[in-house]
Amino acid sequence: MTTPHRTSRRFTLITLAAVGGLMAATPAIAMPVHHNHPQSGGVHAMVGGGDGGDDESDDISNGAQQAADEVNAPGIVAPGAYGAAWTALQNMPRTGGNWRQATMLPYNSDDSRYRDQDSNSTAGMGQVTGRMTAMAADSNGDVYAGSAGGGVWRSTQAGGNWTPISDGLSAQATGALALDGRGRLWLGTGEANTNADAYLGSGVYLLADPRHGQFTSRDRVGGDELQSTAIHELRISGDTIYAATSEGLWSHSITHLGGPWKLEFAPSPDYLPGHSLANDPNAAYKNIVNDIAFDPADPSRVVVAAGWRSGDTYNGYYTKVNGSWQLLTSMGALPTDPGDIGTVTFAPSADHQRYYALVQSPNSLNAGGGLGGIYVSKNGSPFGPWTQVATAASLGASGSVLTNVGGQSWYDESLIVDPNNHDHVYAGLEEVFETTDGGTTWTTPGPYWNFPLACWSLDPSEQSGTCPQTTHPDQHALAIGSYKGQTYVYAGNDGGAYRRPLDGQANSLGHATDWVSLNDGTIDTLQYYSVGVGADPNGKGTVVTGGMQDNGQSILRGYGSKAVDTVMGSNFGGDGGMSLVDPKNGCNEAQEYVYLEINVTQDCAVNSGLVAPTTYNVAPPDNATSNARFIAPFTSDLQNPNLWVAGGENVWVQSQGFAIRSSSAWTSAYDLGAGRVATAVASSGGKIYAAWCGPCNPQGFQRGVAVGNADGTGWQQLTLPAGVPDRYLSDVVVDPKDSSHVYLTVSGFSRNWNEGPGAGIGHVFESHDSGATWSDISANLPDIPADSLSLTPQGGLLLGTDLGAMYRAPGHSHWAAIGELPAVAVDQILVGPDGNVYAATHGRGIYTMPLRELAGGRD
Repeated sequence: MTTPHRTSRRFTLITLAAVGGLMAATPAIAMPVHHNHPQSGGVHAMVGGGDGGDDESDDISNGAQQAADEVNAPGIVAPGAYGAAWTALQNMPRTGGNWRQATMLPYNSDDSRYRDQDSNSTAGMGQVTGRMTAMAADSNGDVYAGSAGGGVWRSTQAGGNWTPISDGLSAQATGALALDGRGRLWLGTGEANTNADAYLGSGVYLLADPRHGQFTSRDRVGGDELQSTAIHELRISGDTIYAATSEGLWSHSITHLGGPWKLEFAPSPDYLPGHSLANDPNAAYKNIVNDIAFDPADPSRVVVAAGWRSGDTYNGYYTKVNGSWQLLTSMGALPTDPGDIGTVTFAPSADHQRYYALVQSPNSLNAGGGLGGIYVSKNGSPFGPWTQVATAASLGASGSVLTNVGGQSWYDESLIVDPNNHDHVYAGLEEVFETTDGGTTWTTPGPYWNFPLACWSLDPSEQSGTCPQTTHPDQHALAIGSYKGQTYVYAGNDGGAYRRPLDGQANSLGHATDWVSLNDGTIDTLQYYSVGVGADPNGKGTVVTGGMQDNGQSILRGYGSKAVDTVMGSNFGGDGGMSLVDPKNGCNEAQEYVYLEINVTQDCAVNSGLVAPTTYNVAPPDNATSNARFIAPFTSDLQNPNLWVAGGENVWVQSQGFAIRSSSAWTSAYDLGAGRVATAVASSGGKIYAAWCGPCNPQGFQRGVAVGNADGTGWQQLTLPAGVPDRYLSDVVVDPKDSSHVYLTVSGFSRNWNEGPGAGIGHVFESHDSGATWSDISANLPDIPADSLSLTPQGGLLLGTDLGAMYRAPGHSHWAAIGELPAVAVDQILVGPDGNVYAATHGRGIYTMPLRELAGGRD
């Protein structure tokens, strides 16, 4: 049975008008953070620029701006911040208890139980996990997958049965992976995709025996030179490895591992750390090197591609002539104008007869597109002459299901050549493309998804009708490897890792029929913004759910019982934001998409898709104007669970609880003011606290807290004392026993690191008089951005930070790190109705442990 295509938020967005508002020469106001710190230093600094517009590219860019603002505002963070925090964290006491990864099981995005109208089930992506940014594979079945925020994972059977191998490192963001001729694995930390949650790294590491070993801090190559950079590519030529980074091109010997990295080229060296313009707001955008290509006839002759995605005067191709670097101005069909050169990826053929280049264009991006094209040099030299072999239009006509192919090419970009056929090429953008004739013709073996295709169906007995499985959208990495006589191509994307035979099968549309998801549940790199927990209405265990980056809302039923789900499903699609779950009935759920788009269900969204919808879009009015944070706050009142509070420019309230069916149910209790948006909300007994910022970026940054009643009376803006830092206010929590007793958490870094005015010190504050006065209770906490706070039933405090979770026992003044976690951000932490602590991490899924274990039963 073929059913008309239901509305899908993500599909609607991706096919709308193209990206607009990107600045042609200078980046938008969100500034990446520069950090130089000791080897032990953890790095979770976000890299991103903010842009305007109305499609998914804009969502990624705007999210980047807002996420960076949280760390930077009100100024620029000086080098050393995360390193100092990581060192302090290592010296903290630890609680008892052991974390368990609740989401370490298959996550089926096409789960037939959840096919209601706001689910992306039947899209054809199958089992997914978090974003993969780098992949490497050999001829023995060994595959290495580097994730955006969850470290590097190993499979010894061509994918699946994964093992994490970099948990001992202080940076879990992967930028690049490379295998050298001796089978050693090189890891470049720091994701270079300039998106909302791209974190910087702590350098380059080398694992001599990757099939059996694990990365440790001792495996770092060189000194501090590549601390706090993002690495786009690692390329090996002869005895030298090159790192294309956000701070120039660097090199190191692969045979003599001692000594520092050498800076080979920086297009704007005055902007590098330690130089005269290092504190310029645009410094992080001035030395981006995307890739390097080598002349096979003379490997000492190289072409370096440098440039910021939105355009800058230094964007271009460079080579070294008589000891100095010069711009190349004649490359055949390959454009050399700075406006046509943004993010670039090179791919050579193994026989040295071809060089390919995938080029993103700032001019195209600013005009509503993004892709410059795919080019080939048929003599194998990166100096050309180059010929264009693909455009957005030609790729769009190759079986693509998109109307703006390459609109996110600054974010989705990968390229690889078949080692046995220089005319056989795979290219990754939003979709996977393939040519077997050197670019004369192209197919789309990995379409964005199956929804618009004639083969698609909601039939519960099928994955998506007669359509074959595709990959998750947004391709970041490609690799080729072999296992037991079969050669495979591997694709890493926003949904994890996928595989198909290199010379695979396809249907009449050119869509592959042989993709296999490698996300088998032994790997969990999901990037959660939130977690919600409620009792399972069937009486067995709990429902655990949460929203995450580009993987919707996961749902796990019966957790903790013998009837626990063996597979998680996805009952909402797109980007999942904040979550609200009824603790007494976990199938009463509300999930945010972005900009306060709230969707509600009272049956876990269990639906075959063939009956009437049971989820409802109930977004407050600020969603229609995007007058809200990318991930905006909403919650329920502690005394009245039917009273909900949501924060955009207005503080919105509704009193129908999960029975709400229309956006018209929301009323404005208070207008925070033009240009201001809520960053956190809390309510108890109808008394509401709303933290806000506006402007939220470092330029002119302001923040505050408003307090008032749900009925619109008694509102006032608190006059925060000088002791409360002038930084981003990330959470506000009310004592359920006393609404005048409130806690406030602060993101960013203290004045020791933040060069902006009023940065202050401290990360957790307490008030006993409704916010009239505040006390700093940070005590021994590391100076690290605080993200989420929760009270335990006995008055203890749980704190999620950019480097893990902390606990303060009742009656105590000092904090302890909770157990052992990889170096990941905890975006939300809470106590479930089952008495377990739940931590939503941005890169390693959801962790849990019994609250009683934290301090030997003291709470």
